[in-house]
Amino acid sequence: MTTGLVPVRFVGVGAAVPATVISNQDLSQIVDTSDEWIYSRTGIRQRRVLTPAESVLDLATQAAQGALTMAGLSPDQLDLIILCTSTGIDRFSTAPYVQAKLTASRAVAFDLGAACSGLVYGLVVGSQMIQTGLYQRVLVVAADALSRVVDWQDRTTCVLFGDGAGAIVLEAGKGDPGLLAAELRTDGQGGSHLTLGMATLPQEVGIPVGRYQVQPLTMNGREVYKFAVTAVPEVIEKVLFRAGLGAHQIQGYFIHQANQRILDAVSERLGIPKSQVASVLEHYGNTSGGSVAIALQEWVRQGRFGTGDLGILAGFGAGLTWGALALRWGRF
Repeated sequence: MTTGLVPVRFVGVGAAVPATVISNQDLSQIVDTSDEWIYSRTGIRQRRVLTPAESVLDLATQAAQGALTMAGLSPDQLDLIILCTSTGIDRFSTAPYVQAKLTASRAVAFDLGAACSGLVYGLVVGSQMIQTGLYQRVLVVAADALSRVVDWQDRTTCVLFGDGAGAIVLEAGKGDPGLLAAELRTDGQGGSHLTLGMATLPQEVGIPVGRYQVQPLTMNGREVYKFAVTAVPEVIEKVLFRAGLGAHQIQGYFIHQANQRILDAVSERLGIPKSQVASVLEHYGNTSGGSVAIALQEWVRQGRFGTGDLGILAGFGAGLTWGALALRWGRF
């Protein structure tokens, strides 16, 4: 990284998923599918979904609290909260509600929209705030309730997605940097391949105005797959090059959990064992931006990734957006 910048540390990770489990067998009761069909094509066995009484705000707060606990920080020590979401409870902004639930009264809070790339985008933005000296401690949360925006009669999408949240705490450090390299990309020409749109309907009020109505999530799975298996390894290779690292020096790859075939394709392209690439798809499905932190939290909790270890975080999805960063974990 450029000299003269404040070093960034990645010091806490948290995750939250709902208690309600929807298995592939459950889905076969409402759409024409089966456990074998879903698992063989995606690597997913089940997903977690919010009940009507639960909220994506609950998930975001739980993940944030877990990350703060691991970091040994209290909410009032935070300077900034970035909430990466496409399904917030308030179209204006949901981050202030997270700030309020955490009682993080000192923190500035805002939403960031980059769908399944959200956590990686948010971490890069938050890191810049620290590197320039503006803030000392930043909480980045990615949370989505995609169960509320899929068409449950569309077997091409409803089998893929689950609800979940992940959070990572960043703080200013001293000495060597924890953020080693980062790269973000966007290609709006492919935006129509994965959408959560807003239709404009006429509104009868005596003047020519319209109103928005949320449309269900749509995806061209073939095109998204082709994009991901090419773009994700490429951006990871660029980040490794910038960080001066070889692929085999990385202890853990935490890549957006969209499809096991994509994860396998990335490991093959990089020439690394599949065991180096975290996978939690089987139990949680595609949890959007939170999936990267959910996978990271599981490895940290299991002792598979710890202080001083080198990691790659990578996200990709709607926009089309994608990106990756290389880090050294913890207060080393």
